[in-house]
Amino acid sequence: MISSSEYGSHSWELVVTVDHQHEEVPKEFLLRVTGDLHIGGLMLKLVEQIEISQDWSDYAFWWEQKKCWLLKTHWTLDKCGVQADAKLFFTTQHKMLRLRLPNMKTVRLKVSFSSMVFRAVSDICKILNIRRSEELSLLKQPEDTLKKKKKKDKNSKETVTEDILNLCNSPVSSGLSGSPGLYSKTMTPIYDPVSGTPASSTITWFSDSPLTEQNCSILAFSHPNCSPETLAEMYQPRTLADKAKLNAGWLDSSRSLMEQGILEDDQLLLRFKYYTFFDLNPKYDAVRINQIYEQARWAILLEEIDCTEEEMLIFAALQAYHVSKLSLSSEAQDFTCESEVDEVEAALSNLEVTLEGGNSSNILEDITDIPKLADNLRLVRPRKLSLKTIKPYWFVFKDTSVSYFKNKESALGEPIEKLNLKGCEVVPDVNVAAKKFGIKLLIPVADGMNEVYLRCDEENQYARWMAACVLASKGKTMADSSYQPEVHKILSFLKMKNWTMSPQAVSDPESIDMKPECFVSPRYTKKYKSKQLVARILEAHQNVSQMTLVEAKLRFIQAWQSLPEFGLSYYIVRFKGIKKDDVLGVSYNRLIRIDIATGDPITTWRFSNMKQWNVNWEIRQVAIEFDQNVSIAFTCRSADCKIIHEYIGGYIFLSTRSKDQNETLDEDLFHKLTGGQE
Repeated sequence: MISSSEYGSHSWELVVTVDHQHEEVPKEFLLRVTGDLHIGGLMLKLVEQIEISQDWSDYAFWWEQKKCWLLKTHWTLDKCGVQADAKLFFTTQHKMLRLRLPNMKTVRLKVSFSSMVFRAVSDICKILNIRRSEELSLLKQPEDTLKKKKKKDKNSKETVTEDILNLCNSPVSSGLSGSPGLYSKTMTPIYDPVSGTPASSTITWFSDSPLTEQNCSILAFSHPNCSPETLAEMYQPRTLADKAKLNAGWLDSSRSLMEQGILEDDQLLLRFKYYTFFDLNPKYDAVRINQIYEQARWAILLEEIDCTEEEMLIFAALQAYHVSKLSLSSEAQDFTCESEVDEVEAALSNLEVTLEGGNSSNILEDITDIPKLADNLRLVRPRKLSLKTIKPYWFVFKDTSVSYFKNKESALGEPIEKLNLKGCEVVPDVNVAAKKFGIKLLIPVADGMNEVYLRCDEENQYARWMAACVLASKGKTMADSSYQPEVHKILSFLKMKNWTMSPQAVSDPESIDMKPECFVSPRYTKKYKSKQLVARILEAHQNVSQMTLVEAKLRFIQAWQSLPEFGLSYYIVRFKGIKKDDVLGVSYNRLIRIDIATGDPITTWRFSNMKQWNVNWEIRQVAIEFDQNVSIAFTCRSADCKIIHEYIGGYIFLSTRSKDQNETLDEDLFHKLTGGQE
């Protein structure tokens, strides 16, 4: 019997469900509590009543109705708002999660379900030895792709299960964060803290990490391609609306997995969300480079990003003979081969500068005058009701604008027209085989975009003018340190495209053991016979055959970055005052409004011109203010507006990174820029 004095006037009964594996012990417990009891005291009271001797340190209270964790153990029940009708679940904070990586491999590991997704991804990347975790996030698989898979053979589940890489003994399994030393914070070789032996100079792992050398090989190297049948079964977006669906499932980085309805052993996609790959270094980023390469490869194969036939063959050549064959060779899998490392460093010394955006210490030093370009080019203006006109003019490129004159002699006078390229869209219009070197400029005007084409005569001229246009669109001049690397990048991409038929290389395509359907998108397998594709891939391969494995992957990434649609994430939105839906493309430096029917860009807004952005959470509307009194507002139709809000804030956060900093991120700044005021 309990005396009435023990009840007290303010005490009440609280039902708590405990997540444990002991069948002889009940799951539900009734506790008598008061409102001034703190969460830590409630845990102690519960554990004493359970009477099971085990480690409860990873356990916390999950409030089912409110969908939130009660992690502040010093808060009282009254402060948390917990009353008698609350359903509390005492469960582990770290649970098993299946993650599908960009290389389509599935890993199973313990992840914190109570930490914010931003922190959880950071811990995951430390286990997988991927630096710069801020570039990645977790994505729910689009429903359309899941529906398509359900129609396929049910037996496929067995093969998927066998392919899962179990990393159950990860450092976070015990509730600890990932080991801080999985990669070096300084660019010097590091040593194993347990045995004291030097770690490999291309990739490092610790003896207490589940990422063994064998597992690391799975993540750091490409493996044989999937069959053409498997590729045909995978979801391929056909329209901009389909592409928008792919980006609808990004998780909120400021909330935990449990708060977003993710359950134990669910499957999520780990993907590079932000397309700004900072500080890529082959010596430390074997896994990271391979996963970026794989994400690019699948985006091209599944036609998530458009490319020309010429470009598709280059991508196929880099995949088919180089990455696939070198990955299978034993030499490529020798992590400790120092001579190979030295070769990679030498081969990529120039390429690293290109990928990182230039090195101001040795490029265009001590410039006092802004350079200018002057040359004969042809101007093409499309006409709606007639054929387009092509006329030669004398063009002068200075600062961020291009002017054209009737001829060189009249260049001292007033130009026929001056085009300001700041904020414009620059699209390559190139066919190397046909000797076509064009630059498509979409210049913002009051009622949309003004379309202009510039035609160059040869590769070097095109590279110089294209690089100048790209920089001008970002508000930079040719005096910027990234100009020469941009020219070099364009020329190297053109060189890969510029192949000639070699009878010796393609004399007998049938003798080559290759399935070309694995290396090009289904559109091209329908257009050409297998024998024709093999021959054309072999032609393209001649220009990439001397590359090392890492260089081939970096060249592939570089070529992917050169595509006009690179880095664009699409969402269906409705702008304020407009009665029809449009597509909004979000990139690392701009927003693009695109016509949903034609796919043509309508307007571009640069982040560099943005003054502020905010969200009206009641009507779920994003409002952005730019310079010169330009403001836009829109609601998102294909996803939650929080996703776009986080994208904008995330890209601005990433633009603040510097090589002078160590790799510790300002997590508070990230949440301040992306979290919103919900």
